[in-house]
Amino acid sequence: MNRQQAGQRGEREAERFLRDRGYRILERNWRSAHGEIDLIAGDGETIVFVEVKLRRGTAFGRPEEAVTPAKQRHLVDSAQDYLEEKEMEEADWRIDVVAIELHPGGALARLDHFIDAVEEPTQDAAESD
Repeated sequence: MNRQQAGQRGEREAERFLRDRGYRILERNWRSAHGEIDLIAGDGETIVFVEVKLRRGTAFGRPEEAVTPAKQRHLVDSAQDYLEEKEMEEADWRIDVVAIELHPGGALARLDHFIDAVEEPTQDAAESD
């Protein structure tokens, strides 16, 4: 399984997991100038932007550790682009992370859903970067 196939597998696993919990999948692999959002879902009236991280083993750390501060900024900016494009700036929204680990043979070892894992930076925090 190459990197692209692994990413697609992770997104399918995350989508299945979210659907099983009542989320509505609105978009897949939505792109803006700031980057890509793996999944965009509805959780009741809340728009949920989902970053999916998959690792085959833990040699490079846990998958959720790959959501660095820079990646978080890209996610927030992309989420805001989506809301603006869809004229939904006033909608409730959040960013979740789905972390997936596979056993060496490819079987699912772990799937964790981190709800509201990325917070929108305050103006003061954004200016201190």
